[in-house]
Amino acid sequence: MFEVRDKPEMVERALLVRLAFNKREEDEDISLLEELQELVRTLGIGVAELQLAFSRSMHRKYLCGTGKADEIVAFAKAHECDCIIFDNELAPSQQREWEELSGICVIDREEVILDIFAQRAQTKEATLQVELARMQYALPRMARMWNHLDREGGGGTGGGGSAARGMGEQQIEVDRRLARKRIDRTKRELESVRTQRKTRRKDRERLDMAHGAIVGYTNAGKSTLLNQLSGSDIMAKDMLFATLDTTTRSIDLPDGQNILLTDTVGFVRNLPHRLVEAFKATLEEAVLADFLIHVLDVNSPEAEKFFNTTMEVLAELGSEDKPMIIVLNKADLITEPKVIEKLTERLQDKSPNILVASAYKNTGMDDILAACSKVLAERVQKNVYRIPQSDGQHLNQLHQEAKVLDTQYEGNDVIITAIVPVIIAGRLEPYLKDKPEKKPEW
Repeated sequence: MFEVRDKPEMVERALLVRLAFNKREEDEDISLLEELQELVRTLGIGVAELQLAFSRSMHRKYLCGTGKADEIVAFAKAHECDCIIFDNELAPSQQREWEELSGICVIDREEVILDIFAQRAQTKEATLQVELARMQYALPRMARMWNHLDREGGGGTGGGGSAARGMGEQQIEVDRRLARKRIDRTKRELESVRTQRKTRRKDRERLDMAHGAIVGYTNAGKSTLLNQLSGSDIMAKDMLFATLDTTTRSIDLPDGQNILLTDTVGFVRNLPHRLVEAFKATLEEAVLADFLIHVLDVNSPEAEKFFNTTMEVLAELGSEDKPMIIVLNKADLITEPKVIEKLTERLQDKSPNILVASAYKNTGMDDILAACSKVLAERVQKNVYRIPQSDGQHLNQLHQEAKVLDTQYEGNDVIITAIVPVIIAGRLEPYLKDKPEKKPEW
């Protein structure tokens, strides 16, 4: 990782490289390279040049052939770059080979994302998750940190056995053991935090409140949307991965139902698998939610690809089949209405609930709340009850477990209009003011 070798501030000019192996996928490769540029700038690193390099086949040593590798290194030196950042995933051995060839720092897309996450994590859980992912990434790469010791002698004569082992080999084994212990300790701490989260979730479940999760590609406007729907002030900035910690807010729907809505970490193409694993507890909100609000930046020419990326990760988490509201956000930036129409047509089979909104301009929020009520309509009933004032048990039950909208008095009875969860509506049926007529049994 950066802090092991060089501080991020010391990397001033980076060459961004993507090795491509199929020219028919050139547009996708260029898009990924440009996305890497945004990720790198998020770290505050200057980008000297972007280079899309084609190779006929994958090679074990540099991922590309030696000739192409020499060209990339010469290009980096010609532009006075002090770092080469690959959009491809590099094996530890390939990373070492590139650093030996170039003599400068070489990292890949996964390390960039991990460093961003390390800068943004705020809560105890997110910090532990990032730490775990970074240590698991760094463990097989620790050998490159001890190259300066590999040439030192073992202090023995004769050339056999342990006497031939140098100081560097001994030191790296010590460090690897310490790293594994640290990984185990972090896993235990993370499990403790997850247990606390489960306890808090059980408290929510006892209230029988519906729960929605806002998901989507990074920088799609999820946090801004939650701010507008809930009136909160979560950090919302025009940058990748502005949100790493889940935030849950209580929201009242138009039908009177109260729900919990959670903002989740944004997705990104080629999200490192270890991050999906490390952030299972955070993304668990999407797994356990009753429904999802999938936010898309309709202004992005690759909105549909971003949608598919998010759906792939949700599928990995087992959440792709949940009821979904698709929000085409940032509509205020669109000057050609046909862009929205075409995207809506392409996504029509994904969800019957596709809405156009602008969280920044606070437009379309009422439609989103109405759609939430529609998705959760089967969970509640709006009923009017006539309950004797002396029946304190059922009056208390309504006030504690339902949403009371109106209370009136007629003689010794209380007339209550309330949004009632289905699970208790049956017990209160005898008190319905206008009982449904029973159909005759033939």
